[in-house]
Amino acid sequence: MNLQARCVPAGDTCLIMEFGGEINPELHYRVRSLMLALEAHPVPGIVELVPAYCSLTVHYDPLLTTFRQITGQIKIVAETLGAHNLPAARLIDIPVVYGGDYGPDLEFVAGQRGMSTEEVIARHTSRDYLVYMLGFIPGFPYLGGLDERIAVPRLDKPRAHIPAGSVGIAGKQTGIYPLDSPGGWRLIGRTPLVLFDAAAAEPVLLRPGDHLRFRAVSPAEYEEIRRQVRDGTYSLAVTPRA
Repeated sequence: MNLQARCVPAGDTCLIMEFGGEINPELHYRVRSLMLALEAHPVPGIVELVPAYCSLTVHYDPLLTTFRQITGQIKIVAETLGAHNLPAARLIDIPVVYGGDYGPDLEFVAGQRGMSTEEVIARHTSRDYLVYMLGFIPGFPYLGGLDERIAVPRLDKPRAHIPAGSVGIAGKQTGIYPLDSPGGWRLIGRTPLVLFDAAAAEPVLLRPGDHLRFRAVSPAEYEEIRRQVRDGTYSLAVTPRA
């Protein structure tokens, strides 16, 4: 692997491997390749690896290693392993009811972009979105690939409460709130799927590297899927993605 990354100290227990400064699938491929290589060939002292859009944060134990030592070892792993094969991507179907109480900012987005609400929905559901990272709150997916024609700024004043499952837009990003929380993204819809369940065997539904496809559903379909999710009878639509 050609590392081409800048190593930046972030305190005395952490460093950041920076691969660039933009939301780019190729940069993120390198981030995940290095992360998986380090997971497969552990470097002594590493405590946790945290991927982001174009960087990998490495937390380490300063009692076991130093910044210089761990940086050298990371570079050795990266340069000797070659490109690490990433696992096959999953394409996950995300049903969403758009507008109304479920998406109170849909009309704002349409007005800002000079199009109908139907066109906003059509553009939002017309492509696959890469899950670059999870953050902010447990299970919140930061998604790349939004059609820039429906990009809008965040709210000037964040809402104190956003319902779990809300689908929002902030700039050139789209994402899903997995829990009730405050937030400043423009809400255009809501999914009945549960993205985070602390009691589940796998608490987080989505993973970095997944691809999502939003699918518009009616309020009645939303309530039926919600019932199935609650009863444990809903079958998540997951297909391999080349």
